[in-house]
Amino acid sequence: MLNTYFRIIVGTMVLLSVVLTVYVNPNWMWFTVFIGVNLIQSAFTKWCLLETILQKLGLKKEGSAGCSVPNTNKK
Repeated sequence: MLNTYFRIIVGTMVLLSVVLTVYVNPNWMWFTVFIGVNLIQSAFTKWCLLETILQKLGLKKEGSAGCSVPNTNKK
C-alpha cells in the first residue's frame, strides 16, 4: 500500500509542477528538479522523507516503497 501511495503522490507532484510551470511561472520547474534530485539521492542513501512521513501516518510497508531498494538477500 505504501508503494501505491508513494507513486500517486510523486506523480501528482510532478504533474502539478509542470502545470504550474506552463501556466504560472517557469520557476516552478525547480520543484520538478527537487523531486528528481530527491529520488536520485534516495537510491544511494536508501532513505526517503516521503516514505518516512507515510509510515508515520500509519501506512504499512509491504516489501519496498517507491524510493527504497528491495531486499534481495532473503533466504
